[in-house]
Amino acid sequence: MIRYYIKKEKELKELEDLHTGCWVNISPPFSQEELEELAGRLVIPIDFLTDSLDIDERSRYEKEDDIRLIVINTPVLNDVDEEIEAAYITVPIGIILTPDNIITITSFNNPVLKQFLDGKIKNFQTSNDNAFVLQLFEQNVFRFLTCLKKLNLQRNLIEKELYEASRTKELRRLLRIEKSLVYFVTSLSSNELLKMKMKRGDFLGIRHDEELTDLFEDIIIDNSQALEMANTYTKIIQSTMESSASIISNNLNMVIQRLTLVTIILMVPTLVASFFGMNTPSGLEKSPHAFFYIIIVSIVLTVLLAWFFRRREMF
Repeated sequence: MIRYYIKKEKELKELEDLHTGCWVNISPPFSQEELEELAGRLVIPIDFLTDSLDIDERSRYEKEDDIRLIVINTPVLNDVDEEIEAAYITVPIGIILTPDNIITITSFNNPVLKQFLDGKIKNFQTSNDNAFVLQLFEQNVFRFLTCLKKLNLQRNLIEKELYEASRTKELRRLLRIEKSLVYFVTSLSSNELLKMKMKRGDFLGIRHDEELTDLFEDIIIDNSQALEMANTYTKIIQSTMESSASIISNNLNMVIQRLTLVTIILMVPTLVASFFGMNTPSGLEKSPHAFFYIIIVSIVLTVLLAWFFRRREMF
């Protein structure tokens, strides 16, 4: 779906067709023919559009004549809701800057772009492409931070459940969060490198604009903080999973030890009964109370053995 927007009187309005200074937003569903037609109208390489649809595309920038491409990764909820899959994945947003328009393209319904479409970002202009790009970067970092806070909240809840009972279900949920954080760390690292290169090479041409330069520096700092948070949460989850695995292993060893001791204790009356059950004279074969003697001896030996193990704190 290809839509055209322009900001007039502090309000985002949708246009019927392409217009100078408008924002072209491409979101699913769309066809290859629509992309080729748009690329022909705007005289931009078709690769600039299709590369941004590859889910494995890394953050990068590229320039061809007067056309500039920026690819940046952003977090979205995973459509595949399975225990073995990550809760969040990262997907690319393609930002194409032409002399007359700014184009965004993504293969997923993106929450970052939705913020602009819903009018929640007040101070942006479709005609000011450099400021628009920086605001996209800023909202993208905020999206990472929001998702990180949600993941950390889930982690805390799961840890509380693990303290009460170590179950594989909670460990699988932690694994989902860990996979999400791996995506975040990779994408945030790539995004940070992209922004630093863009700032160093003045890719946006804002070196002499102090306000935009300060905004870009703040975005880079926020991105670094988000990356640090993602790394910290990853280490915490890894430590939690290792501790949980150790606790489960220790509990299993305790259960096996107790079962072994119970087996040894129960073996005593069996052994006593076996001695007196042999076809050899034992001295009690003519006693009317032989059965009770054997039972008493078995109980006494069993109690003594259980007391011994208890005293050694093996129970």
